[in-house]
Amino acid sequence: MEYLCGMEIIYSIGDIRHVAGQVWDKCRQYKVWAFDAGMGAGKTTFIHTLCELLQVKSAVSSPTFAIINEYKSEVAGTIYHMDWYRLKDEEEAIQAGVEDSLYSGSLCLVEWPTKAAGLLPDDTLFINIEVIDEHTRKLVINTVDDDIFLQLEK
Repeated sequence: MEYLCGMEIIYSIGDIRHVAGQVWDKCRQYKVWAFDAGMGAGKTTFIHTLCELLQVKSAVSSPTFAIINEYKSEVAGTIYHMDWYRLKDEEEAIQAGVEDSLYSGSLCLVEWPTKAAGLLPDDTLFINIEVIDEHTRKLVINTVDDDIFLQLEK
C-alpha cells in the first residue's frame, strides 16, 4: 500500500493531550483510526486522552476481552474502541461484529489492526506509535487518500 499523506510527531508523555488535540484537529474527517504499536507503547493511553478531549463521560478502558467498547462523546457522537489483540483471524472479527462498527459512520479507534487488516476501510487513518525512550514517543500517521504531506515535531 502506498501512503500519500504523512504526519510525524515526536512528543514527551507529558505533552500527550496537546498532541491528541493536534491529531484530532488535522484528522477528524477520518472515521477509522488504526493504532499499531508494540505492547506498552501507549495505544490505549493515547486513545484515553483523545476520548477525554472528545468529552467522553464514561470510563475509557482497553476492550481486550470485550473486543469492542462503545462510548458517547459530546463532540464526536458514538465512538467504538476496539482491541483486536485476542482475535485469531478476520472471520473471528466478523463474528464479533467489528464490520458493523467499522462501517457505521461512527469514529472507530482500533488497537492491533493487523489481526484483521483486510476488514479496514480504504480510507483508514493508520497511526503507529514508536517508543523512543521511557518518556518519549514518536507518532507516525499515514493515510492513502490525501496528497498533503505534513511533518510536525514537538
